[in-house]
Amino acid sequence: MRYLNAEFPNGDLSLNEYDVLFNLSRQPGRRLRIRELNRHLLLTQPSVSRLVDRLVARGLVAKVHDPDDARGVIVELTDEGYELFRQAARVHGRSIATRVGRALTPEELLTLTVLCDKLRQSESA
Repeated sequence: MRYLNAEFPNGDLSLNEYDVLFNLSRQPGRRLRIRELNRHLLLTQPSVSRLVDRLVARGLVAKVHDPDDARGVIVELTDEGYELFRQAARVHGRSIATRVGRALTPEELLTLTVLCDKLRQSESA
């Protein structure tokens, strides 16, 4: 993680900001309730709220009221945010592929994929 963090293209985004955009990009409609977003991140709820507010100020995400729950807030990835995420993802993805690809055999990469999928599925169960 130290190497990936050092190689992260952080001119426009921090790794935590990228993580928010990454998680939103994987959701239907690129949107998620802030409470659900918090479950995907390794940050405290107050930190996520402050981070989302900074991303809103930059126009990378938008906050809208949840029509099904007046108390709820939905965070949406804007087109500008999605484009910035994609630019960073290309560089970050190459870094991950290089670091992990050098360290693991194809069989180990397959095992890693299976294990990560299993962890992801247990999270939603």
